[in-house]
Amino acid sequence: MDGKRLEYKGEEALKEIERLTEKADEVQKKILKEILTRNRETEYLSKYMKGSKDILDFKLNVPVITYMGIRPFIQRIANGEDSSLISGHPITEMLSSSGTSAGEPKLMPSIAEDLDRRTFLYNLIMPVMNQYVPGLDEGKAMYLYFIKAEISTPCGLPARAVLTSFYKSKHFKCRSRDPFNDYTSPDEAILCNDSNQSMYCQLLAGLIHRHQVLRLGAVFASAFLRAISFLERNWVRLCDDIRTGQLDPTITDPRCRSCMSSVLSSPDPRLAGEIEDICSRSSWKGVLCHLWPRAKYIEAVVTGSMAQYIPALEYYSDGKLPLVSTMYASSECYFGVNLKPLCDPADVAFTLMPNMCYFEFIPLGENGTMLMDVGEEEEVNSDKLVDLVQLRLGCYYELVVTTFAGLYRYRIGDVLQVTGFHNTAPQFRFICRRNVLLSIDNDKTNEEDLHKSVTVAKKLLEPYNALLVEYTSSADTSTLPGHYVLYWEIQLHGSKAGMAVEEEVEDKVLQECCIAVEEKLDYIYRRCRAHDKSVGPLEIRVVEPGTFEELMDLFIDRGGSINQYKTPRCIKSKAALKLLNSHVKASFFSPRDPKWVP
Repeated sequence: MDGKRLEYKGEEALKEIERLTEKADEVQKKILKEILTRNRETEYLSKYMKGSKDILDFKLNVPVITYMGIRPFIQRIANGEDSSLISGHPITEMLSSSGTSAGEPKLMPSIAEDLDRRTFLYNLIMPVMNQYVPGLDEGKAMYLYFIKAEISTPCGLPARAVLTSFYKSKHFKCRSRDPFNDYTSPDEAILCNDSNQSMYCQLLAGLIHRHQVLRLGAVFASAFLRAISFLERNWVRLCDDIRTGQLDPTITDPRCRSCMSSVLSSPDPRLAGEIEDICSRSSWKGVLCHLWPRAKYIEAVVTGSMAQYIPALEYYSDGKLPLVSTMYASSECYFGVNLKPLCDPADVAFTLMPNMCYFEFIPLGENGTMLMDVGEEEEVNSDKLVDLVQLRLGCYYELVVTTFAGLYRYRIGDVLQVTGFHNTAPQFRFICRRNVLLSIDNDKTNEEDLHKSVTVAKKLLEPYNALLVEYTSSADTSTLPGHYVLYWEIQLHGSKAGMAVEEEVEDKVLQECCIAVEEKLDYIYRRCRAHDKSVGPLEIRVVEPGTFEELMDLFIDRGGSINQYKTPRCIKSKAALKLLNSHVKASFFSPRDPKWVP
């Protein structure tokens, strides 16, 4: 494909963004009309609309739901009933969401053309980036992509992560050559089921092409930092491979060995020496700029819970590489793009593309003050919802979508703030996931799940006449992989004066408390721990008696009300974490991985 054709494609993509956002309301009505026309005879819509395809009937009669409202239909399809329960087109796969229901991953229906919509959004990214960073077609992208374990539903439908679905699709594997998307990683390495072998081969390819790499990245900031940690542990082996022109024998996957034979075509002692000189330095500050000197930015999600990784990314890049979040998407649907990709991570705003699905919003007030008034499983009156073009600058909303694949007025659970408009389409800052306390990677643990897990684990203290008085938590990403930390204040009954908790309660008991918590956390957490290794062992830090009273004093001194004070179940305040850590008497980690079965 010649340069003029590529430039034309880029111009067309930018024109399409303008066309869609200039007539956002018109596009939205057309999308909803098409969804209702196509799906009006489904069992789900027939129940509420009696065959009507009228938009007003939809808004008056179709309820606003969470996963529990659609789960019975999805389970029936997964068990072999017809897709027409919810969709006019065949459900081709189920996409596993990072959220869970009853401890198991939520399954989202997907139809074949959903891949076209995802590809459409991906194809907008480079034309937008090229406006700000020219010349990206003159080198390669070292993007580290991975697939995850997948299962089949009882009727044989694949159930897998949305990115695994995309990487295994013809849209990715059979894509035409495009110098704007020339990756260092061979497809075979990306599609390797063994994440360690995949990581090794992708990093090796990235190092071999180090002087051609113009951009670095992974989907999530956590995954990119995991790659840096992997490189710290394995750079000697990688350099040996480059020096000898031979792939390490521990890489046993046949497709990986085959694809890497062409990348690692001949010995290159000089390149190996360059990389060794950089990696053997006492400090890795700025190491990314040294290893890939032509890199212009790092692309990864750094919004929401991923913002906790920004300091580490800035350390490894010495603050010289912009951190770019390009798009906003979920398993349920892809939503929009960042039209100002070089903005500060704190200012990232996504423009919703009105052709992706039908968008509605639950108002949460000008300061998000109504957030607690609308519970996750509480019924929301339909007349509260507002459309895409009715939103107000500065206000907070919860996102609700209706998709082609059979989700109707479905609450995504994302809290967004309107920061501006592009033509008539709103631009949003992602604020948080509703009711998520802890998150390191794809895991998302809410307060209820954490409480249930702690309730089970604390029973192990009872034989020692020990009582868990109070607890809180934090996500510790100071080491890689990050891990959950629980702060426990334990009271001993009948203990000798001055006797420390760790002297009366055996170490192995508190270690078993750690694993007991993990065993009760959800499927996604356990997968991240046991299979993906993207989350480290859970830690319990036992604090001195009276620590939580001091914590309360801290929050009250900062304006909190003593009458309304409740111990926060997750701590993010630096001052509060400093207080807690200053009172830690002993620390314990899970001795093994929690059980996880695909």
